Amino acid sequence: MHTKICLLPGDGIGPEITREAVQALDAVARRFGHAFAYETALIGGAAIDAKGSPLPAETIEACKKSDAIFLGAVGGPKWDQLDNASRPEAGLLGIRKELELFANLRPALLFPELAGACLLRPDIAQAGLDILVVRELTGCVYFGQPRGIERRDGERVGLNTMIYREQEIRRIAKLAFEAARQRRKKLCSCDKANVLEVSRLWRDVVGEVHQDFQDVELTHMYVDNAAMQLVRNPAQFDVLVTGNLFGDILSDEAAVITGSLGMLPSASLGAQAPGLFEPIHGSAPDIAGQDKANPLAAILSAAMMLRLAFGLEREADAVENAVRASLRDGYRTGDIMETGKTLVGTRTMGELVRERI
Repeated sequence: MHTKICLLPGDGIGPEITREAVQALDAVARRFGHAFAYETALIGGAAIDAKGSPLPAETIEACKKSDAIFLGAVGGPKWDQLDNASRPEAGLLGIRKELELFANLRPALLFPELAGACLLRPDIAQAGLDILVVRELTGCVYFGQPRGIERRDGERVGLNTMIYREQEIRRIAKLAFEAARQRRKKLCSCDKANVLEVSRLWRDVVGEVHQDFQDVELTHMYVDNAAMQLVRNPAQFDVLVTGNLFGDILSDEAAVITGSLGMLPSASLGAQAPGLFEPIHGSAPDIAGQDKANPLAAILSAAMMLRLAFGLEREADAVENAVRASLRDGYRTGDIMETGKTLVGTRTMGELVRERI
């Protein structure tokens, strides 16, 4: 299999973890007889410094010519003084828009090997945590118009518009039902239909899509209750689907209760290729270049790429099993370190995973 992957290492620890993800993919290629070709492009702060834009035109072109995209991380205090349209994060929002990546898939899985790092009570953690958050990515208040800061009656007023079209809700609901069908066949749709008209439409459309997925159990939950239930009883959830704003919050909450953002991958998908795969943690500029970053979220994002972009189930399983074997053998980076375990750096952790692939 000959596949082209566009690499967007980005800022901070992004280049370090991207390097380990690529080397894991190369290990997969050697074992299973594939050929992965890579093209590296600029995004975020690195692109601002080199090109004056967080998302240069040549980066968009390189992404569109690829079969999949791997992103490291963007951002850092160096660029905090820039306006929103010029900040590194605008590059990430821009590439999602350019490629019409409307669905963000974030699995929140508590590895048994890391049960001690879980932030929940032991009895709650013991019940298990294996959730997939499906977040709509291109609508809601992040993109709705009108927006801005203006003056009314002598004072400043901030304005954002929460808006969803029926077809935007329908396509994310369909994807979420399909994901639930491949898992435990339970889908919880999170909204605020008791006060928001946009959420009432959301709930209606999700219910309509359910007619084509009668084998999947559908429940609805107000987002504030969902936030509480995630820490009270996360084992009740299989797949959560929600809008952009609510999904931003719930997916971070679901992720952090597992113990470390350094362990969790994500995928952003559209109606057609290429999809974008990235760890959910940030650029961590305070530890960049120090061989301290946890590369496992990046390596697991590469596994998601193998499975979702290329349909390579065995290969994805090999990567995920190698990660678990490395943890089971007692190796830890600083963010997941426990008493009695062996502390290793970014490069060594990546090497340990490759050996087990």
